[in-house]
Amino acid sequence: MRGSCAVLLSLLLLASLPAFSPAGASQRSGGSRSVSQLCVEKSLIFRSNTPYSTDIVSDPGGEDPLFCVQLDDPKLNYFQQPQDIKESDFAEFLEKYGRHSFLAPSQVQQSFSAFYRAGDPILIYFDSSSVLSVLRQPIQMGASGLCVDGNPAGFLDSKSTSCTRIFANLSKSCMTDPALDAASYYHDFTVLKVPINDTVMPSMKVNVTAVSPPGAPHMKDNTCINVVSEVIYEIEYSGTSGIQSVSVQFKVINISVKSRSSLQQHFTMHFWTRTLSHMLPRSGNPGYITGAPLLIANSGTKQHMSILRSESDGICSQCLRHTVQFGRNMRTGCKISLSPILEDSNCSYIQQKLYKAFQGMNRTEDFAITGSAHSTQAEEWMTILIENCSVEAVNCTSCCMVPVTLEIQILWTKVGLLSNPQAQVVGTRHFYQCQPLKFLNTSMVPVTTIVTFTDMTDWPEPPRGQPQMHWKLPFDIFFPFKVALNVERIYRSDLAGYLLLILIMSSIFCF
Repeated sequence: MRGSCAVLLSLLLLASLPAFSPAGASQRSGGSRSVSQLCVEKSLIFRSNTPYSTDIVSDPGGEDPLFCVQLDDPKLNYFQQPQDIKESDFAEFLEKYGRHSFLAPSQVQQSFSAFYRAGDPILIYFDSSSVLSVLRQPIQMGASGLCVDGNPAGFLDSKSTSCTRIFANLSKSCMTDPALDAASYYHDFTVLKVPINDTVMPSMKVNVTAVSPPGAPHMKDNTCINVVSEVIYEIEYSGTSGIQSVSVQFKVINISVKSRSSLQQHFTMHFWTRTLSHMLPRSGNPGYITGAPLLIANSGTKQHMSILRSESDGICSQCLRHTVQFGRNMRTGCKISLSPILEDSNCSYIQQKLYKAFQGMNRTEDFAITGSAHSTQAEEWMTILIENCSVEAVNCTSCCMVPVTLEIQILWTKVGLLSNPQAQVVGTRHFYQCQPLKFLNTSMVPVTTIVTFTDMTDWPEPPRGQPQMHWKLPFDIFFPFKVALNVERIYRSDLAGYLLLILIMSSIFCF
């Protein structure tokens, strides 16, 4: 019993007295095992019956030695049990415990989401070298505006950029600089529908289709032929299903070695979708609101009516257009570039090119009668009337009649209550006007688009005269008396008129 009390007293002293050496791992010389010990002055310990190992340690301060109890803690001398690493957790542990890599940051494999988000870089895949990269849209840098080719194009980021390239030796750069060759913007790579972390399957690749691709640049008579001056990407997407199709158009020019050693290039990214009808907001409910976009449809797909828009240099933009707003007349003008070498056989081609420029990417077929029209309700849509101009020139055998003016005429009216009128469109016509074009003298065709809204509201007839009182009320028992009172009033008025007439006649005969 006395031994137990001594052990208890020792433990209480160890727990309550101040420790000169805090609990922690101490390392003995010779690489022995690490221990955790708690020390107090030896003079405070009368007897030790503790089951733990003890030791007498000299005080570093030169005073009384220390009595130390060594606790048995296996965690101090053994590594922790390693965790089970799963395939899904491998990248997480590698990022947590990893250090510097021999790979450059750009070479480290990135992790992509299951679908493109707005602003994400668009991935492309080079089949010949099996290299994954991103679609790029050059931008200008600095006050000089020189081109920087490393800028990635962002998903759903429709915009136009321009920059300048300077050539030290145009004769050499003409055929060696890939920025001047149209093939470098679509050849030997495909666009991925959605971001892919694993193997690129053929079903996930989208080919880039070049619209009327020009030939490779080459030198001829100190002039570099077929130099790319403008690149336009048209990218169709469908929500989380990703990119559906990609097309690219080019504008090429010829540069003389003697005239200049620089080139300004334009790059445009335009994103569009066929399923936009589910995301378009209403333009009114039900009638149109002034300033709201005019709704049209093409093969059941609802979209906004738009017209040609001019770039900063006066050239018609091939992807950016002005939105037609209800009730607001508009007029725009720009120039459409044509090939400098035209032949008689190209007349129909030029006509179709100009018509397509007026119509935009998709030919409009129907217009919405009201601002809340649904694409599935046929009664809420009407067909657009299209009146093309005559293709035959008058008194001109070497001319081609091309459309130069499009007037969009819109008839609308107000319906419903006078206190809450609703605006609806009752008719729309596309009216084209043509002029003769001489092939040899024209490379730029100025075109004009006009939008006019005509109000044909049929207002109701205004009221005439004073309204008559009708006192008849339902279940009115006094109605007969009121009728008799009205008859009596009429009789009295007639009688007074007769008496006045008799007095006048008698005064005439008497005098």
